[in-house]
Parts: sequence; structure tokens; C-alpha cells
Amino acid sequence: MSQPISYPLPPPPSIYEPLPQLVEYQREQPVVQVVMADGTEAYLVSRYADVRQILVDRRFSREAVKGPGGPAKELGELETESLIGMDPPHHTRLRKLVSHAFTPRRVEGLRPRIAELVNELLDKMLVGPGPVDLVEGFSTPLPVAVISELFGIPESERNKCKEWSDTMMGDWQLDPEGTAAAVQGFSELIDRRRAHPGEDLITALLKVNVDQDRLSDQELLMVSIGVLIGGHETTTTQINLFVLTLLRFPEQLAALRADPSKVPDAVEELSRFIQLGETGVMLPRIATEPIELSGTLIPAGATVLPAFMVANRDPAMFSEPNGLDLNRPSNPHLAFGAGVHHCLGAQLARVELQEALAGLLRRMPNLRLAVPESELRYTQGLVVRRLEELPLWW
Repeated sequence: MSQPISYPLPPPPSIYEPLPQLVEYQREQPVVQVVMADGTEAYLVSRYADVRQILVDRRFSREAVKGPGGPAKELGELETESLIGMDPPHHTRLRKLVSHAFTPRRVEGLRPRIAELVNELLDKMLVGPGPVDLVEGFSTPLPVAVISELFGIPESERNKCKEWSDTMMGDWQLDPEGTAAAVQGFSELIDRRRAHPGEDLITALLKVNVDQDRLSDQELLMVSIGVLIGGHETTTTQINLFVLTLLRFPEQLAALRADPSKVPDAVEELSRFIQLGETGVMLPRIATEPIELSGTLIPAGATVLPAFMVANRDPAMFSEPNGLDLNRPSNPHLAFGAGVHHCLGAQLARVELQEALAGLLRRMPNLRLAVPESELRYTQGLVVRRLEELPLWW
């Protein structure tokens, strides 16, 4: 047997394509054994059908990752105490309670206000001469503002919302004091809502009562923190990469600007197309019994790494997978996951992305990069950072 491959793999050559090594694995060796940085051996899985099976098959456990011998946690204690680290029946119970408060109707009801926030931010960006910074002026403050309003956090305190999230996305062990302060800040916010209820999500979560079952204080805290982090970190990155991708395909950008009704379809295709993270692999599972994937037997207890992003480029599922097709008729991409761990905030993300993209197309008809793309800098393949790094003309 060949030696396991060192993981993580090197970053891809550009943000517009998956790592060629992963593409080759998908074609020739769709389940490959790797050794992770902490010494854990794992199976890297790259074909769409297999990745989707990992997400929907309950024999692949998220909760077992916490056990001895499991891989290092990517999201610290958030990963072990929140929905993303649970299996049924614990996950089922908690998700059911949360879903009674975080409903599609509540999310859709936010759309008019999200559209207002988009226009307010664009007004500020357009008031002076260009170029302007998309990250600083739009893609970062928009999701922060939306999640703050969802939680009933006043505008004067939105900077705290961002600080808490940045802290809790870091290494909890390296910054225990900062993490404790962020958690304490969120606990105090929950206490204020308990004393003074409003129309916000935390108040709704406090009121949830399903068959005499309620969220415990710790569950409410971890769910709220999870929504806070998931509600804006990834959305900021998606807005940035959506813009860069559309600028790379000017004919499709022009067609979309001519027919804004296609924006929802465009959001789905862009979500499939963009490459989040350096390898597009996140949140491992543990096989609880021997399972065969693409002819390879995964032994019980093995760590499995689903490669979401390259799975979204699988030619067995998508025609011309490496092309951007904003009119793609069928688009069952895995950008928001699948199965019981399908992203809780997927609908909120879609509404934000749709309104953000529609606003940029409408208000900035001559949008373009003000510097050569080669001068842009990326942080871990995720967020395009700072003023000098993503200026735009309009």
C-alpha cells in the first residue's frame, strides 16, 4: 500500500479553480488516504456522490470527532458544543427547537430591511470619488449589520458583534481570556433579552417551548454564538468572491445586469463555483462502521474528509463543471451542506447574497477593479482584505 499523502494539501493556483491534485484524485483515486498535521490518518473524499453520502448518511458521525484519537477541532469548543458537533438524537432535538424560532418566514421578513442596509452602505460608498474598498465599505459591514439586527444589537454596539465573532473564530486555547470575554459579552446580551424581550431572534429562542422542552442556558448561548459566526464570516467572503468571479466573466455579468430576475439563480451558481478555503475541505466525520465509497472500504473509526468544493465541480453531476453558467437549469450544489447538518442559516445567506448582488449591479453599473488582480492579497484563501487590496471603480 502506498504511503498516506500529507494533508493539508497545498493551496490551489487561483481562487477560481480547485487544486489540480484534487481534480486528479477525483478522476483517478476518489478516496485517498492522507495523514493530517496532528498525525491523524484520514480518507480524503472528492466525488460528489460520495461527499453527499458522507453528509446524509448517519453512519458518518460528527459527534464522534470529539472522541479520543479524533482529528484536531477546527472551531474549538464551538465545534464540540454546538449543532455542528452533534449527531441525532441530540442534534434532532436542538435543531427542532431552534427551527421554531429561526423560521424561513422570519428570514424572508428581513429582506426589505436587508435591501435598505445594502442601499445605505452603497450610498456611503458612492458619495465621494473612487476608488472605494468593497471589503471595508460593503462586504464586511453588511453581514455584521444584518446579524446584529437579527439579534437586536444596536448600531452603536455592532463593533462588539464583529469583535466577538473574530475572537471566537480564533484559537480558543491561545486566547482564553479573549474567548471568555466574548462569551461573557454574549451571555450578558442574552440576559438583557431575558429581562427586556424584543422582536429579535434571541427573544424568540428564549420563548421556544415544544412539548414542554426548552433550550437550556448553555444551549441557547452556543446556538446564538453559532448563528453569529455563521451569519457573517462566510457571507463576507462569498460577496467578495462573487464580485471577483463576475468581473472575470464580463459577458455573464452584462447578461445578469440586463436581467436582474436571474440573481437568485446566479447566487446558486456562484455558490457552486467559488472556492472557499484553501482546499474546500471542512469539518471531518468519523465512520461508525465499515462503509464502502467508490470501491474503497472505509474502516470503522476512520476519519473522513469531504472535499465540498471539488465535489461541486464533479463532471458526473454538473455539465461543464469548470465553467460559470448563471442559467444552469439544475444546481444541487453542496455549498450549504446537506442532510441534518444542512446550514441552518442558508436561507439568510441566500437573501443577503441576493440583495447584495442586486444592489451592486443596480447601483454600480461600471463596477471594475481599480488595480490588477495580481495585486490583491488573500487570507487563507477566504477573505479579501483591507483598503489597498480590493479597491473598485464604478
